[in-house]
Amino acid sequence: MFNRTFLVVALTGASAVHAQTDLPFTLDWRFEGPAAPYFAAIDNGNFAALDLNVTVSAGDGSLDAIPKVATGAFPVGMADINSLIKFLDQNPGAPVIGAMMIYDKPPFAVIGRRSLGIDDTPQSLQGKILGAPPPDGAWAQFPIFAAENGLDMGAITVEPVGFPTREPMLAEGNVAAITGFSFTSYLNTARLGVPEDDLVTLLMADHGVDLYGNVIIVNTDFAAANPELISSFLQGVAEGWATAITDPEAVIPMLIERNPAADAALELRRLQLSIQDNVATDWVMANGFGIIDDVRMANAIDQIATTYEFVNTPDAAMYFTSAYLPEGGFSLAE
Repeated sequence: MFNRTFLVVALTGASAVHAQTDLPFTLDWRFEGPAAPYFAAIDNGNFAALDLNVTVSAGDGSLDAIPKVATGAFPVGMADINSLIKFLDQNPGAPVIGAMMIYDKPPFAVIGRRSLGIDDTPQSLQGKILGAPPPDGAWAQFPIFAAENGLDMGAITVEPVGFPTREPMLAEGNVAAITGFSFTSYLNTARLGVPEDDLVTLLMADHGVDLYGNVIIVNTDFAAANPELISSFLQGVAEGWATAITDPEAVIPMLIERNPAADAALELRRLQLSIQDNVATDWVMANGFGIIDDVRMANAIDQIATTYEFVNTPDAAMYFTSAYLPEGGFSLAE
């Protein structure tokens, strides 16, 4: 059920002059490089200038935020849109929808080791052990990747693993490959001592998977009652990403302040990879940040249907809305 506490807070904040509205936001993952733009928007005053007091919570995978936002535990979050599509198919009418595309090119990947028989072809996975966390967004799309590349799933041994043990198992050679986000699993495995020239990244988007990636999701009941607040939040998010793209090094200290145990150099590289490969794509720079291409979305839904049987007739309007975005999206130039 929608948590009406958020509505009361929002309306109370809106009635006071210059009062800041508290807005909790749940990430898809932990406080790593790609989270820095949200902290930049906080520390640089982007949210405050929009009368928002945004607090950021870590997540536990690309599916994690969907039920949190759908139940109203959080009004806004970040999640894999493909998992959202399946969730809404199975829970029609649930009050959650995508409202701002962040990863125009999804970071879904398989990371393997050459020394364990994985090469630059998806076919090298056959006959190998693949470690995959069940809540992982990349694992959720693996059946599409397998179908697009003619892989025999019966010839791949899938080992369910936890997020904390995923990269260590690859580093120790207990699995030949793992599913994960390209900028997360690759760098984490290298940090464990595996030479980078022994690592192979099979980015699913480069092997036939034509899907979108992670998206800002909103509770639709909350958004309907507070449309200007949601639009302001998305503006602040865009400003945070613009800052990070312009000067990635400047935003990493803001991340480290929240996660002192993190390696600043590692997280800078992770942020730069996400910007280069997933966020500031050629399409986004030419067409706008946050919006989607309707034809591509239709193609993505068709591709999902190749490995997932929809219970209800799919409808893109149920999964994403641009109602809270400016026409043409945001510019990523500061």
